[in-house]
Amino acid sequence: MKIQTLKVCVLSFGLLLGISAESQTLKIPLGQQGDQHIERPHLGMSKAAVEAKYGEPQDWTEAKGQPPISSWEYELFVVYFENDSVIHSVIKHKAVKQH
Repeated sequence: MKIQTLKVCVLSFGLLLGISAESQTLKIPLGQQGDQHIERPHLGMSKAAVEAKYGEPQDWTEAKGQPPISSWEYELFVVYFENDSVIHSVIKHKAVKQH
């Protein structure tokens, strides 16, 4: 009985190796994921300064949690605030058409 169990384990392991050998990983270098040179708000800017420089946001989320975190959405990036100060801004991902 132990030999059959061993055969099943070896066969299963062989199948797993065969399947994993066929898989592919697509790696996209960070510099090719989008335009990293888009000007966007920097750490510490006030909401008034962001609005003066970039205009009114297209959309926003109300402050939630403690400390209160809110976000403003622009065409190319999203800005995150803690109270009245920028804590982060993120470039929006744009899907790349594959050939």
